[in-house]
Amino acid sequence: MLDTFKQVQASQYEAVFCMQNTCIDRCPDAFWNAPVVNLKFCQAVFHTLFYADLYLGPDLESFREQAFHRDNRDFFGDYEELEDRAPVSLYDKAPIKTYLEHCRGKASHVIAAECADTLGARSGFEHLACTRAEAHIHNIRHIHHHAAQLSLRLRIDHNVDIPWVKSGWRDV
Repeated sequence: MLDTFKQVQASQYEAVFCMQNTCIDRCPDAFWNAPVVNLKFCQAVFHTLFYADLYLGPDLESFREQAFHRDNRDFFGDYEELEDRAPVSLYDKAPIKTYLEHCRGKASHVIAAECADTLGARSGFEHLACTRAEAHIHNIRHIHHHAAQLSLRLRIDHNVDIPWVKSGWRDV
């Protein structure tokens, strides 16, 4: 049962990252910094990846100390996503794509390393009062929520289609 759960989780992370990647790739350059709900498109993508990255980790304390974050300090700046204020930073596509690949790899590695004890333990985040297993589901739902927002804006504003990605598919 544990192996099945891990396989499903890994497959669903891959599916939502594929959808997010398709949104990034198909976003017209002129729309990259345009509004999507209360953020700009690039900020919504960054927000999604930032929290995916955060919740894949064990806790907030270790988040900034990851090698990827240390190697990309300018990209993360002052970690405005963790502040109670509207973001102001804008992000280019190339570093966003690199961050997406980091999150993809991290998801694969983290899920492979999970065991019954870690999945049954608390999430590691005070505001997520659930098990680590449920935190993974929460994380996938959050990524998909924003992929849906981005794909809707692309469809309505630019007639750009973002196809549904089934589990196990790599980019469409």
